[in-house]
Amino acid sequence: MRDVDRENEVHRILGAFKLNPFEQLGLRFDATVDDVKKAYRKSSLMVHPDKCKHPKAQDAFETLGQAQQQLNNEEKMKELIYVLTLARDQVLTEWKKKTKNDAATRLATVLHADGQKGVEAKYMQSPEYHEAWKAQARDMLARAEFRKRKLTQRLKDDTARCEEEEAEKKVKLKAMREHHHKWEDTREGRVGTWRDFVKGKKTRSGKELVLGGIKPPKAKEWDEDKTYMQRPVGEQFRPPPPKGPQTKQGAARQ
Repeated sequence: MRDVDRENEVHRILGAFKLNPFEQLGLRFDATVDDVKKAYRKSSLMVHPDKCKHPKAQDAFETLGQAQQQLNNEEKMKELIYVLTLARDQVLTEWKKKTKNDAATRLATVLHADGQKGVEAKYMQSPEYHEAWKAQARDMLARAEFRKRKLTQRLKDDTARCEEEEAEKKVKLKAMREHHHKWEDTREGRVGTWRDFVKGKKTRSGKELVLGGIKPPKAKEWDEDKTYMQRPVGEQFRPPPPKGPQTKQGAARQ
């Protein structure tokens, strides 16, 4: 094998659409598992760093390995096939709309043994169909990757914001705890200062002021002279009952 062919294969692999492993392996999208194995074996031998002198042969070789791993991964393979199927259906829909009133397509449908299905199957085997499918698949894969990256970035931003808010809460709680401890530690000093200030003070009557000697207000039941004040229910003043069974009308007549 010529060195030129090896270098061209390196350029093809590195220049292929990075989101589609089928293109990196140089395969059609409807390739089978055996086709994937054969294509990988052929391309890997061409760009192997021990045989290819191209400075980026190692990068091309690693790209082939990653493409094969993606196609062997069932989950990633399902996601890829789903997008490729949507792209294929879109291409076929547009082709049907385009050839609906085409005279040549109608004639081919009449002459073909399988009719419309036969013409459609023939179109699906043509290079034109595969190129259209490839372009539509690139567009859909790029859009899906953009949405995925945007969602990932949004999740990262939300996570960073939550972590920042949690850190701020921790700082505030720490400051509150430190303030509380400091307040408790200085309690004796504040109480001692107040005692020193009150010591030696006297009341208006000349008595020495005693700490904690504040006189509480009188209970309501002690204010016998102040009848206007509300007393507890059991002590409230109630007028005496009338002496006889006398009604209001009787009192008015009298």
